[in-house]
Amino acid sequence: MTTRHLASALALASMTALPALAQDNMDKLTNMQRTDATFTHVAQDGDRAEALEGILQHINVPDGFEISLYAVVPDARSMAVAPQGTVTFVGTRKDKVWSVVDRDRDRVADEVFDFAPSITFDIPNGPCFSPDGFLYIAERNRVLTFPAAEFFFEGPDPAVGVVVEKGDLIPEEEESFNHTARVCRVGPDGKLYISLGQPHNVQPADKVEMYDEIGIGGIIRINTDGTGREVYTRGIRNSVGHDFNPANGDLWFTDNQVDGMGDDIPPGELNRQTAAGQHFGFPWTNARVEIPDFKDVPRPEGVEFVEPQLELTAHAADLGMRFYSGNSFPDDYKGGIFWAQHGSWNRTTPVGARVMFTRLDENGDAVSAEIFADGWLDEETGEYRGRPMDIAFLKDGSMLVSDDFAGAIWRIAYNPAPAE
Repeated sequence: MTTRHLASALALASMTALPALAQDNMDKLTNMQRTDATFTHVAQDGDRAEALEGILQHINVPDGFEISLYAVVPDARSMAVAPQGTVTFVGTRKDKVWSVVDRDRDRVADEVFDFAPSITFDIPNGPCFSPDGFLYIAERNRVLTFPAAEFFFEGPDPAVGVVVEKGDLIPEEEESFNHTARVCRVGPDGKLYISLGQPHNVQPADKVEMYDEIGIGGIIRINTDGTGREVYTRGIRNSVGHDFNPANGDLWFTDNQVDGMGDDIPPGELNRQTAAGQHFGFPWTNARVEIPDFKDVPRPEGVEFVEPQLELTAHAADLGMRFYSGNSFPDDYKGGIFWAQHGSWNRTTPVGARVMFTRLDENGDAVSAEIFADGWLDEETGEYRGRPMDIAFLKDGSMLVSDDFAGAIWRIAYNPAPAE
């Protein structure tokens, strides 16, 4: 065998061995057996931390608030704060889920290391918790659950269960590198709600019926054991942030708009859903803007499209969002929605890279969008210092902001100066 053929054979062997190893580990874990996995630790000091600290001087927050570096977390995406608050699990668009630990509750992470290193994750963007302490992780095409993850994260081999087998979340032929960041939440009904972004800019017309039936380009809900799947939300393009209003249980979500129609259209969307099965217009419309690709495609008969609550800055990439139910922020923020604008990637003049806020009126509708924190985008050069991705809240009511560009989690707290 020549050197070139030997190298090819070794490469093929390594590629085919990885899934088998991953499955062996899953089999061991589901049978409560140990593996030989080891942790990857992320240093919380040194040059990287110092560079991140340097970004803070550029970030603007309202009077009385302060921002600090909570943790150095590579590729930090969607977050799930554990019920006791000891650890925050952080997803990525790569192959890691991070455990971000604050044992002494000083609101700075003590250590960061990978969760369940014996499992080969595939874009584990979406962690979420049930009220009784089960951690769920939505991957590109699988959903896993980890009982009592908050108490077993310090071992490399936590107990794991499969909620949705790989290949059953979406058909494998629809797997893509595009719009694969799933988000999950446990709703007031105790069911899992999982977003399934459709993988195209605008999907082909011949795929609309199949996507609608499966829930691609929508949000599905399932029982926590994986049964009872149904399409809850229809007609969205790529939602990477949703949450339930604790006041009435309504589902709210952000949605990202079509590219290639210009810098200023179509607007981004913040949506409110009040009943199962509602349709939000895509791929016929984004917000109230008609999409040229579908102008001659008949709309679904008897279906009324729900218009967005807010039309947002075009291409600012509105992602993770949370309702504020804490007690440490001023009363004006209670019951409102905070969300992250990741920032544009193909706009002539970049926009976004900030944290936004909206208040709700007495009818539970959004009033307007206002900037809560910005400065991650250098307005003079158009360069990003960071790109906020998700919002979460600690037990003290302070806010965590994940940032996959800077590789950090920021903390925003209300700490007004004492009156003189």
